[in-house]
Amino acid sequence: MFRIKIAELVISIDNSFDFVKQNCKDYIVFDNNYDFSVCVTKQELEAEKKVANGNYSDGYIESICIYRKICKKLPDYNAFLLHSAVVKVGNYAYAFTASSGTGKTTHIKLWKKLLGEKVSVINGDKPIIRIKNNKPYIYGTPWCGKEGYNKNDFAELKAICFIERGKENTIEPYEMQIAVQKIVNQLYIPDKPEAIAKMLELLDITLKKVDVWHLKCNMNISAAELSYNIMKDGIK
Repeated sequence: MFRIKIAELVISIDNSFDFVKQNCKDYIVFDNNYDFSVCVTKQELEAEKKVANGNYSDGYIESICIYRKICKKLPDYNAFLLHSAVVKVGNYAYAFTASSGTGKTTHIKLWKKLLGEKVSVINGDKPIIRIKNNKPYIYGTPWCGKEGYNKNDFAELKAICFIERGKENTIEPYEMQIAVQKIVNQLYIPDKPEAIAKMLELLDITLKKVDVWHLKCNMNISAAELSYNIMKDGIK
């Protein structure tokens, strides 16, 4: 058993395998108090192993189950998971989301190439958005995708950008209705109606504060130049 702090929440994890503790090493804290606890039963582990697509260790499977249980509790704390790759520039964060294999990781690498030390990667796949003082902040987590991009850091979320492959680089804002439809597909949806309702309320707050963009791009540095120059100035 150990405790981590993510999205300013202290979570107690009752683990059976060392994998998840090693994965969370940069987020471990030694607080006596915690916000909530999670654990995975043998039955849950076996059920997950049956549906897992790949030859994964029991520790890795347990880690997946633990994060899913964390995500189910997040709406109770004004937070939710957004599948995205997130970079921080200055005081603001920018979240890039897309279908698997579209190129969001490649795009954040272009931002790193373009901006150098000015940019840091908060998370490569599964960050948490939390609403505080009616503003959305996005936080790094140990669950971050196969590339391992993560940092125990956070920033106010300035923009969400949907990436689509294209020969030419173009970027334009999404209207609210389309933005909602797109983003819902990138959320972890809880299984309890009250949690779903709360998450949608949090999403509404987020979209009133954050620009949502549609970027069609190639994999050249010019794509990063376009997206950064447009998104940093923003609309809202």
